[in-house]
Parts: sequence; structure tokens; C-alpha cells
Amino acid sequence: MGRHGSKKRAKSRALPTLGFFFAASLVMVSAVDPYSGTMASAATVQVFEASEDQNQQLTFVAINGEGYARGSFEILSGEGVAKLFVDGAPFPVPGTPKGIALKLVTDKGWDYNQFSCLVKLWERESNWRWNALNSSSGAYGIPQSLPGNKMASAGPDWRTNPETQIKWGLGYIDNRYQSPCGALAHSNDKNWY
Repeated sequence: MGRHGSKKRAKSRALPTLGFFFAASLVMVSAVDPYSGTMASAATVQVFEASEDQNQQLTFVAINGEGYARGSFEILSGEGVAKLFVDGAPFPVPGTPKGIALKLVTDKGWDYNQFSCLVKLWERESNWRWNALNSSSGAYGIPQSLPGNKMASAGPDWRTNPETQIKWGLGYIDNRYQSPCGALAHSNDKNWY
């Protein structure tokens, strides 16, 4: 057997080892995205099957203003020209209070920047809760109307309907501050609007 027999045994042991590494490398190439360094997953693939009666609609919302930081913009607003720094609000889910507010803001002719100011203002005031009550002042609802029953001018369901509260709040802002960014500038300065 000698030298040739030991070489043959070494080859017979090397082949399964090489085969294992070859198979493992094929599995790894298919399981790891070589460009991102992350594991591939079926969860990252989204498949949508549309029936013939379903049509997709795409709506573009123009965003005015210049961005000075990622997801943010700086604007000048208000009678005394107040400098504001506001994060651009994420696009809201339709039918939610923020989704309703976006529609009403754009119906008034205000742009997405104004919506972002409104989001920041009302997150501070009520965190967009229709039943928010300030125990010390009595202010109520999403816009924190003081007293709350002022919102009855927008509808009899003002106590429980976010849309009624938002309509009233936008009217109040429009009449008093001309825009949500004007109201936010005042709120930043005085801690109320």
C-alpha cells in the first residue's frame, strides 16, 4: 500500500470536506444578500394580487419649502415673523384624526408644511386625543378649545367626533393666526394659542 495508499485515503477524506464547504457556500449565497450583509427573508418580499375590480390610485402631495435637515424644514411665519424649525410630519393613515386633518388642511389651500406645523401644535396640546381634558383650565379635545363647548359651532357631536373638533380648530387657527404655522409660532412664544 505504501505512499500511494495514504494519498488515496487523504483524497477520500478531502472530497467530503470540500463537498461540505461547497454546499454550505451555495446555501449561504442564497440566504445572505452579498450586497447588504443582511439575511434574506421571505418577509421582505411583498406580493400583491389585484382583482380586476380594484384599481390603485396614486396621489402626489406637493411639499413646498426647503429642507435644512433630513425630514425637516425651516419657515418664517406670523405677523412678527417668527423663525420655526419643524420636522416634516409623516404621511398619515387616511381616516385617522391626522388623516382627516391633512384633507381639511389641503382643502383650505394650505400646504404640507402647514400640516406639519399643525401636527406639532396638536401633539403638544392634546396628543391628538379627541377626549383630552386639561384639568386645570378645562380646555377640551384635539384643539384644546376653551371652553370645550365652543366647538358646538362646528357640530353637535363636538364631544366625541375628531372631525368636528378638527374643523373647529382649523377655523379658529385660520381666523386668529392665518395658518397652523402662525399658531405654532405663537404657541412657541407664549405657551398657548
